[in-house]
Amino acid sequence: MKIAVLGVGLIGGSIGLAAHERVEGAEVTGYGRHAGRLRAALERGAIDRAAGSVEEALDGAEICFACAPVGALPGLVSAALAAAGPDCVVTDVGSTKQGLLEGIEDERFVGGHPIAGAETAGVEHARADMFQGAVWYLTPLPRSGGLLYERLHRFVMAVGARPVAVDPATHDGLVAVFSHLPHVLANVLASQAAARLAEHGEALRQVGPSFRDMTRVAGANTDIWTDIYRANSGAIVEEIRAFRNELEQVERLLADGDVAAWNDRAREDRRALLESDAGGAPVQELRLTVPNRPGIVAQVALELGRAGVNIVDLALAPAADMRSGAMTLWIAADEAGRAIALIDKLGFPVAEQ
Repeated sequence: MKIAVLGVGLIGGSIGLAAHERVEGAEVTGYGRHAGRLRAALERGAIDRAAGSVEEALDGAEICFACAPVGALPGLVSAALAAAGPDCVVTDVGSTKQGLLEGIEDERFVGGHPIAGAETAGVEHARADMFQGAVWYLTPLPRSGGLLYERLHRFVMAVGARPVAVDPATHDGLVAVFSHLPHVLANVLASQAAARLAEHGEALRQVGPSFRDMTRVAGANTDIWTDIYRANSGAIVEEIRAFRNELEQVERLLADGDVAAWNDRAREDRRALLESDAGGAPVQELRLTVPNRPGIVAQVALELGRAGVNIVDLALAPAADMRSGAMTLWIAADEAGRAIALIDKLGFPVAEQ
């Protein structure tokens, strides 16, 4: 499989390393604006060769990953689509989706966002196991090609991640609360603590481990996070307001001294979140017949994704007349009944295996 990686930093480099380790026959071509970073990617084995242009990187590519700060993605994706062949799926790894997808109608594009990374940046910190067990959001367009979506879905699974299909608005709302808001809070807490400690001549080394954990991502890569804050400001502001309301409730509880139930609830909420993320459950195979038209895979994947039903794996088999095809889905067994009901609503007959 020929893979183009546009931007060979932490995520792009990790995609290359993971592909070499886990995807049979992977050939990775890298492109970037900085020759030094491309040399570093070559030395680390993240890419097999460095291209001098987007066009050169996309020559013969089957999958293209646009890995750049959110603000640079529209231009980079546009250039990738212009250079990509008709059978190349183009995706990105950006932390926000609505702004990017508004200007794209090309069926070769499927938005993506791996929930993985680190507070460090650069290909020198890239890892082949970066995506192991991580959720990798996919945000297909209404017209995204089914076979291209399947190829990307399989690649994401091959590198150890769990593909989850969501629509752009849902994606941006989710990441606002579990990714962007924590960065905002880490920044605020670090600055507030620094001001208080300075008043008393204290040093950061004297604070407890909980503070270190809470502020680990404070001041993360400014170039990347400035773009993210701007691109998803509406959803982040909504979560800040909700958080402020929660803090006001906590303030009242503290004033009354009635905090035990609040603390217990937080422990149970966290436990529930961890349990819902557990894998290894039995899966059920579902087969459905669908019309062979652009966007049909995206329609099914998004309908299930909106209901919280995750597609563990999928396969497509177009009919000989190319008018219809069989779509096989593997769903967690305890979610199969709900999945069948949702697919039935779309008008596609389902056969359980």
